[in-house]
Amino acid sequence: MIEQFNFDIRLIFAILNGKVSAAINRKLSRNFRQNGLEITPEQWTVLIFLWEKDGVTQQELCNATFKDKPSMTRLIDNMERQHLVVRISDKKDRRTNLIHLTKDGKELEERARLIANQTLKEALHGITVEELRVSQEVLRKIFFNTKD
Repeated sequence: MIEQFNFDIRLIFAILNGKVSAAINRKLSRNFRQNGLEITPEQWTVLIFLWEKDGVTQQELCNATFKDKPSMTRLIDNMERQHLVVRISDKKDRRTNLIHLTKDGKELEERARLIANQTLKEALHGITVEELRVSQEVLRKIFFNTKD
């Protein structure tokens, strides 16, 4: 079926290898900086999750953001240094730390969401809802065809 299409394999692999997400991340990073927010797109994905559900394990954050443990540890270390989150040992299991937002982390939410929404509007400029729906469905299928 796919053989019928005359497609540019370099373009397909560039898209699937993250060129689009890298470009959006660069734009999001620039937009955060220009608006005085010193957070990265990676930190943004953690913050979104914590704004919805505060006080979670590092493993929950790994699962939600598709990051491995060492990457998440570095990310949380940096976020702790910036006073965005704090690790508090779980009362039920002292071996586990729960990640909680600080006052600073909570106060970022409104501004960060506005900037992220603006970035998304810029990224989706000129794309119809139908094009977006089809793209999402195609990427979902590719993901399920290739995930472990």
